[in-house]
Amino acid sequence: MLKSFLRRAAGALGLAGILVGAPAAAKSPQTPHPALWAVSDADTTIYLFGTIHLLPEHFQWRTAKFDKALQGSQQLMVETIVDDKNPTKLMSVVAGMGFAKGLPPIADRVPPEKRAALEAAIAKSGVPRPVFDQMKTWTAAFILLGDQFKAIGLKGGDGVETVLRNTFTTENKPIGELESNAEQIGFFNSLPEDAQTALLLGAIENKNDADQEFAGMLKAWSKGDVEGIARTFDRDLGASPELKQALLHRRNANWSRWIEQRMAQPGAIMVAVGAGHLAGGDSVIAMLRRDGYRVHRLQ
Repeated sequence: MLKSFLRRAAGALGLAGILVGAPAAAKSPQTPHPALWAVSDADTTIYLFGTIHLLPEHFQWRTAKFDKALQGSQQLMVETIVDDKNPTKLMSVVAGMGFAKGLPPIADRVPPEKRAALEAAIAKSGVPRPVFDQMKTWTAAFILLGDQFKAIGLKGGDGVETVLRNTFTTENKPIGELESNAEQIGFFNSLPEDAQTALLLGAIENKNDADQEFAGMLKAWSKGDVEGIARTFDRDLGASPELKQALLHRRNANWSRWIEQRMAQPGAIMVAVGAGHLAGGDSVIAMLRRDGYRVHRLQ
């Protein structure tokens, strides 16, 4: 369960700009309605939209209600800004945190029965084999997860954040970030080794298993099944309260405080973050409501 959560964390939680979605063969629902909320007062409206960071090509997810909220928003806030055309900033952060001397060989960090699959994945990556032995385990997982996502036919240009950022850029509207690249990478860098190993094992998992998992996540997201998303994350994190605190609760608390402070300024903005952050009892939505804010669901 842990390795499934950590892979989902790259998509429905959006960590570190790792992009996930579902198989390219997935069909758009006839009536998509991913969850959209608004928290508002007399002169301020903040739209809250849960995202998946990469989608199959031509997957339809926009609605009239969403487009109305988007058009009325004067600013976009995302988790972190990754320049897909020039990812130098992100790569510099990864290079600074993701390598270390004196690490065990990468093959020794997975069970013996998984080593053949690991070596096969490394061979497909195009990265020289000795470099992997210098990587921290989460870094190797990032590299191989990227290859896994490509293998199931994902295209970054169709991801929700990419679409939103392009729209706001075209309209000369400002785009901000809730966390820096370094802060997001730091969450993975601080994971205990067993959690990093689980992520690596997820990165070399059978393609059919990855297809099935992402198809389920996409279906829940596109239907606005917030309860289903919450159940999935609660199940996967049931045995790891430390991870839940680090990757969900702490970040959600930071973002809800930011939103509450932003409510003091007039205007309308859209906050687009991974769908997992807007689902469940420790979500941004739940924290805002506990602090007395009226959050109503638009779709």
